[in-house]
Amino acid sequence: MSTARIKKEDLVIAIAGRDAGKTGKVLAVHARKGVAVVEGLNMVKKGVRKSEKLPNGDFIDVPAPIAISNLMPYDPKAKKGVRVSYVREGDRSVRVARGTGTRL
Repeated sequence: MSTARIKKEDLVIAIAGRDAGKTGKVLAVHARKGVAVVEGLNMVKKGVRKSEKLPNGDFIDVPAPIAISNLMPYDPKAKKGVRVSYVREGDRSVRVARGTGTRL
């Protein structure tokens, strides 16, 4: 599965699921599984054991992986999700937003 349209540190918007319409920054991409972990999206509760920091233990919210097919690169200039095309600049290939031409 090709996942080059979404990379770590990208700003993305969820286009499907319970978090549809929310944006966040990509923390990790697992290409073989076809999922990405995005800050603030697909939050789940995780039980934490007792420690010095949390003497009684606790439940914390952590981001769970979300399918890459449910994400789209977000263009702040256009204020919406955009499709990606690739443009050659010299010997490099650069990702560009299709609608606005902004470099990603």
